[in-house]
Amino acid sequence: MDLCETGKVGSFQDAEFTYTANVQGTHLYQVFVSKKTYTDGNCTCYLGQNNTLCKHMIAVAIYGLKNGKPLTEEEKTQHNKVKFSGKAGEITRDELLLLKAEITGAMRYIKEYNGPSKIWFAYQDSLTEGCNRLSAIFSEMPAGQQTADLIIKTLLRLDKKLTSGGVDDSDGTVGGFIEESVDLLLLFTKADQKCAKSFKQLENTEICFGWEEVLVDFMKKQKNLV
Repeated sequence: MDLCETGKVGSFQDAEFTYTANVQGTHLYQVFVSKKTYTDGNCTCYLGQNNTLCKHMIAVAIYGLKNGKPLTEEEKTQHNKVKFSGKAGEITRDELLLLKAEITGAMRYIKEYNGPSKIWFAYQDSLTEGCNRLSAIFSEMPAGQQTADLIIKTLLRLDKKLTSGGVDDSDGTVGGFIEESVDLLLLFTKADQKCAKSFKQLENTEICFGWEEVLVDFMKKQKNLV
């Protein structure tokens, strides 16, 4: 981000599918990144030449997305933890559709790994980016049965990616995100008890990592209290 705000991104061009620019670092580097996925691109720095996502590529992606404007303070804040928004209530159909679209966009970063070992770190950066995006989305959601249901469906999609989708979560990025999301769902039930009804879809569902157990147990205890 400092590279963007200190005028080190120059000769910027917005092409049909890519952003290209020169970035002044230790040397002057030539950079291009895909508009669709900023992890796809190249830089003439050492990391870029070894198929690793570098700060110069990130700077060009940010510069392009912001049209050269500086980041706001909110945009500078990295959402790497799932937090409860403190809000509760139903959302509109349009809001639900928007959330689904945002989740789909974030999920594209959590993809299978089938490349050489030299790009493993760039791959892990992609997983982190996907989980950070999902964290930001979940952290803005109000507690409600609609949003609880959406979170659970997202976690089931992630579980499938981990078990049969070829995702390499060796460093536990995705698993850690799932655990935080389960904690969020439990907080949802304190704000709106109806959220626990969404947990029913997890009964008799084959999940390899067992994250659903605490939610199913909670739902059963709630039924016994009624």
